[in-house]
Amino acid sequence: MSRIANKPIVLAKGVQLDVQSGNVTVKGPKGTLSMAVPEGVQIKIEDGQALMSADTPANVPVTGTMRSIIANMVHGVSEGFERKLELVGVGYRAAMQGKDLSLSLGFSHPVVFTAPEGITITTPTQTEVLVQGADNQRVGEVAAKIRGFRPPEPYKGKGVKYAGETIIRKEAKKA
Repeated sequence: MSRIANKPIVLAKGVQLDVQSGNVTVKGPKGTLSMAVPEGVQIKIEDGQALMSADTPANVPVTGTMRSIIANMVHGVSEGFERKLELVGVGYRAAMQGKDLSLSLGFSHPVVFTAPEGITITTPTQTEVLVQGADNQRVGEVAAKIRGFRPPEPYKGKGVKYAGETIIRKEAKKA
């Protein structure tokens, strides 16, 4: 059996995990997430912990993957996930207009991004964007879309980058 699949998932206070007809639903203070469980994977709930098991040795890798996904769902509905983006460059700014994120990224027009359902976007300062939500995959996807409007370039490092991301710099051509 997989070492990852053997680890139990500890359910935090206020988090409910329901398994019904091949579907897992996790409810918590930050929302509700659900997904389909592949055949051959069993989930048992005992003493505030969820345990995973596989029918056959062929289903063991899927069991480890499902355990990680369900653990992320439990963490998301109890604490949530967040990604922080930084805008680097002269005149690069971010501002919220209702639920829309307005970005000034050096184009002739502002870039307007509408937050999808279940994701909250905030701007603590003009050069920071904070993406928060319960679903880890959707938070990362939205952050990647925002970064994709103007990825950091290697010569001056200007653009939208993740907080803590190091940009490998290139040397300019010498005359």
